[in-house]
Amino acid sequence: MPTRDTPWPNGTPCWVDYGAADLDAARAFYSALLGWEYTGGDPEFGGYLNATSEGREAAGLGPQMDPADPPRWTTYFAADDAAATVAKIRDAGGTVVVEPMEVGPMGTMVVALDPQGNPFGLWQSGTHTGCRIHNEPGSLAWNEAMVADSAAARSFYSAVFGFRFDEMPPEAGGGDMDYTTFSTGGNPLGGLGATQEGMPTGWLTCFSVADTDAAVATVQGKGGTVVMPAMDTPFGRFAVVADPWGAQFEVMGPAAAS
Repeated sequence: MPTRDTPWPNGTPCWVDYGAADLDAARAFYSALLGWEYTGGDPEFGGYLNATSEGREAAGLGPQMDPADPPRWTTYFAADDAAATVAKIRDAGGTVVVEPMEVGPMGTMVVALDPQGNPFGLWQSGTHTGCRIHNEPGSLAWNEAMVADSAAARSFYSAVFGFRFDEMPPEAGGGDMDYTTFSTGGNPLGGLGATQEGMPTGWLTCFSVADTDAAVATVQGKGGTVVMPAMDTPFGRFAVVADPWGAQFEVMGPAAAS
Protein backbone atom coordinates (compact mmCIF):
# COMPACT_ATOMS: atom_id res chain seq x y z
CA MET A 1 0.00 0.00 0.00
CA PRO A 2 1.62 3.33 -1.05
CA THR A 3 1.71 5.47 2.09
CA ARG A 4 3.70 8.44 3.35
CA ASP A 5 4.01 9.88 6.84
CA THR A 6 6.62 12.56 6.20
CA PRO A 7 6.33 15.92 4.37
CA TRP A 8 6.09 15.71 0.59
CA PRO A 9 8.91 17.25 -1.47
CA ASN A 10 8.52 20.89 -2.46
CA GLY A 11 6.22 21.32 -5.48
CA THR A 12 4.53 17.93 -5.15
CA PRO A 13 0.72 17.87 -5.20
CA CYS A 14 0.31 16.81 -1.58
CA TRP A 15 -3.33 17.42 -0.61
CA VAL A 16 -6.78 18.05 -2.04
CA ASP A 17 -9.82 19.47 -0.35
CA TYR A 18 -13.41 20.34 -1.10
CA GLY A 19 -15.51 23.32 -0.11
CA ALA A 20 -19.04 21.97 0.28
CA ALA A 21 -22.30 23.87 0.00
CA ASP A 22 -23.88 21.06 2.06
CA LEU A 23 -21.15 19.42 4.12
CA ASP A 24 -23.27 16.59 5.52
CA ALA A 25 -24.57 15.66 2.08
CA ALA A 26 -21.10 15.86 0.52
CA ARG A 27 -19.72 13.72 3.31
CA ALA A 28 -22.33 11.03 2.58
CA PHE A 29 -21.81 11.22 -1.20
CA TYR A 30 -18.03 10.77 -1.08
CA SER A 31 -18.27 8.09 1.58
CA ALA A 32 -20.58 6.09 -0.71
CA LEU A 33 -18.30 6.64 -3.70
CA LEU A 34 -14.83 6.27 -2.19
CA GLY A 35 -15.46 4.42 1.07
CA TRP A 36 -14.24 7.30 3.19
CA GLU A 37 -14.52 7.67 6.93
CA TYR A 38 -13.91 11.01 8.62
CA THR A 39 -12.07 12.57 11.52
CA GLY A 40 -11.99 16.16 12.75
CA GLY A 41 -14.90 18.51 12.30
CA ASP A 42 -13.90 20.62 15.31
CA PRO A 43 -15.57 24.06 15.51
CA GLU A 44 -12.21 25.76 16.12
CA PHE A 45 -11.18 24.67 12.61
CA GLY A 46 -14.48 25.59 10.96
CA GLY A 47 -15.83 22.04 10.94
CA TYR A 48 -13.08 20.87 8.56
CA LEU A 49 -12.99 17.10 8.08
CA ASN A 50 -10.15 14.77 7.19
CA ALA A 51 -11.41 11.99 4.92
CA THR A 52 -9.58 8.75 5.61
CA SER A 53 -9.01 5.61 3.57
CA GLU A 54 -7.60 2.56 5.32
CA GLY A 55 -7.31 4.80 8.39
CA ARG A 56 -4.98 7.28 6.67
CA GLU A 57 -5.66 10.88 5.61
CA ALA A 58 -6.72 10.99 1.95
CA ALA A 59 -8.44 14.38 1.46
CA GLY A 60 -10.25 17.20 3.24
CA LEU A 61 -13.83 18.45 3.25
CA GLY A 62 -15.00 21.71 4.75
CA PRO A 63 -17.87 24.18 4.55
CA GLN A 64 -17.96 26.41 1.47
CA MET A 65 -16.39 29.69 2.56
CA ASP A 66 -17.78 31.94 -0.18
CA PRO A 67 -21.29 31.20 -1.48
CA ALA A 68 -20.36 32.91 -4.74
CA ASP A 69 -17.47 30.49 -5.24
CA PRO A 70 -18.77 27.19 -6.66
CA PRO A 71 -17.97 23.92 -4.88
CA ARG A 72 -14.71 22.51 -6.21
CA TRP A 73 -11.77 20.26 -5.45
CA THR A 74 -8.58 22.28 -4.83
CA THR A 75 -5.08 20.93 -5.42
CA TYR A 76 -2.42 21.93 -2.87
CA PHE A 77 1.30 21.84 -3.60
CA ALA A 78 3.86 21.14 -0.91
CA ALA A 79 5.85 24.25 0.02
CA ASP A 80 8.96 24.17 2.16
CA ASP A 81 8.54 27.94 2.68
CA ALA A 82 5.03 29.22 1.99
CA ALA A 83 6.00 32.90 2.25
CA ALA A 84 8.83 32.52 -0.25
CA THR A 85 6.57 30.63 -2.65
CA VAL A 86 3.92 33.37 -2.35
CA ALA A 87 6.53 35.88 -3.50
CA LYS A 88 7.27 33.70 -6.54
CA ILE A 89 3.55 33.46 -7.33
CA ARG A 90 3.25 37.24 -7.37
CA ASP A 91 6.47 37.72 -9.34
CA ALA A 92 5.16 35.30 -12.00
CA GLY A 93 1.84 37.15 -12.35
CA GLY A 94 -0.36 35.10 -10.06
CA THR A 95 -2.75 36.36 -7.38
CA VAL A 96 -2.74 35.39 -3.71
CA VAL A 97 -6.30 34.97 -2.42
CA VAL A 98 -5.49 33.68 1.08
CA GLU A 99 -2.18 34.85 2.53
CA PRO A 100 -0.08 32.30 4.46
CA MET A 101 -2.33 31.23 7.32
CA GLU A 102 -1.29 28.98 10.17
CA VAL A 103 -3.78 26.20 10.86
CA GLY A 104 -2.86 25.48 14.47
CA PRO A 105 0.11 23.11 14.69
CA MET A 106 -0.97 21.28 11.53
CA GLY A 107 0.66 23.58 8.99
CA THR A 108 0.36 26.72 6.89
CA MET A 109 -2.01 27.11 3.96
CA VAL A 110 -2.23 29.50 1.01
CA VAL A 111 -4.82 29.82 -1.74
CA ALA A 112 -3.83 31.46 -5.01
CA LEU A 113 -4.83 31.92 -8.63
CA ASP A 114 -2.54 31.44 -11.59
CA PRO A 115 -2.54 34.23 -14.22
CA GLN A 116 -5.40 32.47 -16.06
CA GLY A 117 -7.56 32.50 -12.93
CA ASN A 118 -7.23 28.82 -11.98
CA PRO A 119 -7.25 28.26 -8.19
CA PHE A 120 -4.63 26.17 -6.41
CA GLY A 121 -3.18 26.01 -2.93
CA LEU A 122 0.07 25.64 -1.00
CA TRP A 123 0.58 23.53 2.09
CA GLN A 124 3.61 23.93 4.35
CA SER A 125 3.28 20.94 6.59
CA GLY A 126 3.46 20.87 10.35
CA THR A 127 1.95 17.89 12.13
CA HIS A 128 -0.33 17.34 9.11
CA THR A 129 1.88 16.22 6.23
CA GLY A 130 -0.83 15.94 3.57
CA CYS A 131 -2.02 12.74 1.94
CA ARG A 132 -0.81 9.70 3.83
CA ILE A 133 -2.17 7.20 1.30
CA HIS A 134 -2.04 7.50 -2.49
CA ASN A 135 -2.61 5.43 -5.62
CA GLU A 136 -4.94 3.11 -3.74
CA PRO A 137 -8.72 2.91 -4.19
CA GLY A 138 -10.24 5.83 -2.30
CA SER A 139 -7.13 8.00 -2.48
CA LEU A 140 -5.43 10.54 -4.73
CA ALA A 141 -4.06 9.17 -8.00
CA TRP A 142 -3.17 12.21 -10.13
CA ASN A 143 -3.55 15.99 -10.44
CA GLU A 144 -3.72 17.80 -13.76
CA ALA A 145 -4.51 21.26 -15.05
CA MET A 146 -6.40 21.87 -18.27
CA VAL A 147 -5.88 25.49 -19.30
CA ALA A 148 -6.62 27.91 -22.13
CA ASP A 149 -2.95 28.81 -22.71
CA SER A 150 -0.74 25.84 -21.90
CA ALA A 151 2.54 27.57 -22.80
CA ALA A 152 1.80 30.45 -20.42
CA ALA A 153 0.79 28.02 -17.68
CA ARG A 154 4.00 26.02 -18.07
CA SER A 155 5.99 29.25 -17.77
CA PHE A 156 4.12 30.25 -14.60
CA TYR A 157 4.35 26.92 -12.77
CA SER A 158 7.97 26.48 -13.77
CA ALA A 159 8.78 29.89 -12.28
CA VAL A 160 6.93 29.09 -9.04
CA PHE A 161 7.91 25.46 -8.45
CA GLY A 162 10.85 24.84 -10.78
CA PHE A 163 8.91 22.28 -12.79
CA ARG A 164 10.35 20.60 -15.85
CA PHE A 165 7.72 19.70 -18.46
CA ASP A 166 7.96 16.65 -20.71
CA GLU A 167 5.70 15.75 -23.61
CA MET A 168 3.94 12.43 -23.36
CA PRO A 169 5.04 9.96 -26.07
CA PRO A 170 2.34 8.65 -28.46
CA GLU A 171 2.34 5.20 -26.86
CA ALA A 172 1.43 6.82 -23.53
CA GLY A 173 -1.49 8.75 -24.97
CA GLY A 174 0.41 11.80 -26.24
CA GLY A 175 0.90 12.40 -29.94
CA ASP A 176 -1.19 15.26 -31.27
CA MET A 177 -2.60 16.16 -27.86
CA ASP A 178 -1.19 19.25 -26.15
CA TYR A 179 -0.34 17.58 -22.83
CA THR A 180 2.83 17.45 -20.75
CA THR A 181 3.77 15.92 -17.44
CA PHE A 182 5.65 17.98 -14.86
CA SER A 183 8.36 17.01 -12.43
CA THR A 184 11.25 18.45 -10.47
CA GLY A 185 13.66 16.06 -12.12
CA GLY A 186 12.33 12.70 -10.96
CA ASN A 187 9.09 10.84 -11.63
CA PRO A 188 6.14 12.78 -13.08
CA LEU A 189 4.14 14.59 -10.38
CA GLY A 190 1.12 15.56 -12.49
CA GLY A 191 0.02 16.85 -15.86
CA LEU A 192 -0.81 20.08 -17.70
CA GLY A 193 -2.48 20.48 -21.06
CA ALA A 194 -4.66 22.62 -23.27
CA THR A 195 -8.37 22.47 -22.48
CA GLN A 196 -10.08 19.88 -24.66
CA GLU A 197 -13.67 19.74 -25.79
CA GLY A 198 -15.76 18.18 -23.06
CA MET A 199 -13.07 18.59 -20.39
CA PRO A 200 -13.34 21.04 -17.50
CA THR A 201 -10.84 23.87 -17.11
CA GLY A 202 -8.48 24.30 -14.16
CA TRP A 203 -6.91 21.87 -11.71
CA LEU A 204 -8.57 18.48 -11.60
CA THR A 205 -8.29 15.82 -8.93
CA CYS A 206 -8.22 12.18 -10.01
CA PHE A 207 -9.15 9.55 -7.43
CA SER A 208 -8.16 5.92 -7.68
CA VAL A 209 -11.09 3.47 -7.64
CA ALA A 210 -11.30 -0.31 -7.74
CA ASP A 211 -13.81 -0.31 -10.63
CA THR A 212 -14.33 2.76 -12.82
CA ASP A 213 -17.69 1.72 -14.23
CA ALA A 214 -19.03 0.91 -10.77
CA ALA A 215 -17.79 4.29 -9.52
CA VAL A 216 -19.53 6.10 -12.40
CA ALA A 217 -22.74 4.21 -11.63
CA THR A 218 -22.48 5.27 -7.98
CA VAL A 219 -21.99 8.91 -9.00
CA GLN A 220 -25.12 8.77 -11.16
CA GLY A 221 -27.10 6.88 -8.56
CA LYS A 222 -26.28 9.49 -5.93
CA GLY A 223 -27.32 12.45 -8.08
CA GLY A 224 -24.07 13.26 -9.88
CA THR A 225 -23.46 13.39 -13.62
CA VAL A 226 -21.02 12.06 -16.20
CA VAL A 227 -18.87 14.70 -17.90
CA MET A 228 -16.75 12.29 -19.97
CA PRO A 229 -17.80 8.61 -20.19
CA ALA A 230 -15.44 5.90 -19.00
CA MET A 231 -12.72 4.96 -21.47
CA ASP A 232 -9.64 2.80 -21.43
CA THR A 233 -6.28 4.61 -21.51
CA PRO A 234 -2.68 3.37 -21.27
CA PHE A 235 -2.90 4.07 -17.51
CA GLY A 236 -6.26 2.45 -16.74
CA ARG A 237 -9.96 3.07 -17.18
CA PHE A 238 -10.76 6.74 -16.76
CA ALA A 239 -13.85 8.95 -16.48
CA VAL A 240 -14.67 12.56 -15.64
CA VAL A 241 -17.70 13.07 -13.42
CA ALA A 242 -19.41 15.77 -11.38
CA ASP A 243 -20.95 15.48 -7.94
CA PRO A 244 -24.54 16.63 -7.29
CA TRP A 245 -23.31 20.21 -6.65
CA GLY A 246 -21.38 20.48 -9.92
CA ALA A 247 -17.83 19.90 -8.67
CA GLN A 248 -15.96 17.99 -11.36
CA PHE A 249 -13.29 15.36 -10.71
CA GLU A 250 -11.84 12.23 -12.27
CA VAL A 251 -11.83 8.56 -11.37
CA MET A 252 -9.29 6.00 -12.55
CA GLY A 253 -9.35 2.23 -12.12
CA PRO A 254 -7.90 -0.86 -13.77
CA ALA A 255 -8.53 -1.32 -17.48
CA ALA A 256 -11.72 -3.16 -18.34
CA ALA A 257 -11.33 -6.91 -18.72
CA SER A 258 -11.10 -7.94 -22.38
